[in-house]
Parts: sequence; C-alpha cells; structure tokens
Amino acid sequence: MKVSSLSEALAKASDELMGPAQHGSAAARVYAALRERIISLDLQPDTVLSRAEIAKEHGVSQSPVREAILKLEHEGLVVSYPQSKTLVTKINLDHARETQFLRISLEVEVAKTLVQRHDQELLLPSSRILRMQKMAGEDHDIPEFVALDRLFHMSLFQAAEVTSLWHMISGRSGHIDRLRRLNLPDPGKIAAVLKDHESILTSINEGELQTVEKNVRAHLSGTLASLPKIRESNPEYFEDAN
Repeated sequence: MKVSSLSEALAKASDELMGPAQHGSAAARVYAALRERIISLDLQPDTVLSRAEIAKEHGVSQSPVREAILKLEHEGLVVSYPQSKTLVTKINLDHARETQFLRISLEVEVAKTLVQRHDQELLLPSSRILRMQKMAGEDHDIPEFVALDRLFHMSLFQAAEVTSLWHMISGRSGHIDRLRRLNLPDPGKIAAVLKDHESILTSINEGELQTVEKNVRAHLSGTLASLPKIRESNPEYFEDAN
C-alpha cells in the first residue's frame, strides 16, 4: 500500500505518543517499530519473532533487539522461552480491562478540567484533528484513522497540561489497543467513534460536567461492550482464560 505524506507524518507523530524517553537509541527505534506492528495486528498472536531477522531488518546488532524485546515482554506483548523462541502474545482481557479502568478515570478528569477552564481555544487542536479523522473515516483508511484517534485523545491531555499521564496510559495500552483494532472494521464503528469525539468536544465547550463525563465513559466503554461479538469473530486472538 502506498503511504501518503500525511500518513507518514501521522505515523511519526503517533510514535511520539510514547514520550520523549523513547527517542534516540537503536533499542527505542526497534521497540517502537515492533510495538506498532503488534498493535496494528501486522504481527499477529503466536507470530515467532526472530532476533536475527529483526536486527538485519533494522540494521542493528542483536543487543538493542534484546532490549526492545525485554520492554515488550514487560508490557505483556511478547513472551520469550529460554533457549527457544519469542512469540507475540494473545490479547489478555484482564490487562485490557485494567487499562480501560485507568484510562476512563483519567480521561473523565481531563475533560472535567477542560470544562472548568472554559477556554475554547484549548480545543482548537482537537477540533482540527477531528476534521482530519472524519476524512480518514470517509476513505476508510484505518491506519490513518487510528493514528488520528490517538492524536485526538493526546491533544485533550495536552490541553489539560497533563501530557505525561497520556504517555503513562499509552505505555500499557497494547492489549486494549489490539482489541480496538479488531473492533474498528465492524460496520458503523468508525461513524460511532467520530460521533463520540464530536459529542465530547461539544459537551466540553458547553460546560456541561455531567454530560461530558457521560460522553467520555460511553465512548471509552464501547469496545469492551462489544467484546462477546469481537471474541466470537476472532477467537484466535485471545487467551483461553477469561
């Protein structure tokens, strides 16, 4: 697939969601690339990761590859068997639910903070991103739509001046992000996401605390609410337990 300049820019911006600590080293670059491929489902559960092949692909020694894989193991996105192999893990629903609980709690407070500040200029970046996301949705460009989705939510944290909290959530969101990626192609899901984003911005601008909390909770709960259907359609992506 040909990558547009916009998509390339969004991919670069999406890498930055992990925070400044992730930039610079060879290990960080390998980690970011592998993590994105896992979250996008390009590397599916049970895929064997060859450290030698990864090192060759990225033009690095195996040392930064080992470091990157250790970080992915810490997030539960891969598992290594001593003297054997490294596999991409299946989606752990307990981990996904815990991350979702944390994210809802934080995003509700972020939205409330923006209501209380009552400054519509703070939401201009979010509004611009939403307009771009609508175009990606019309084109059914899922990779671009996902990148813009991340930027939309990060922009709210930036507006509330708590960007470090977004980086914290992003660092443990691998399982729930993969679950969302499975959900996104479902009929009507893209339209529902766009409608939710619009409702969140509107309720913040109108200064309605109860409504904005309701909108944020409804938006972030949508994927887990659809879990039975998602799991039935994609059983191979999930751990047997749960």
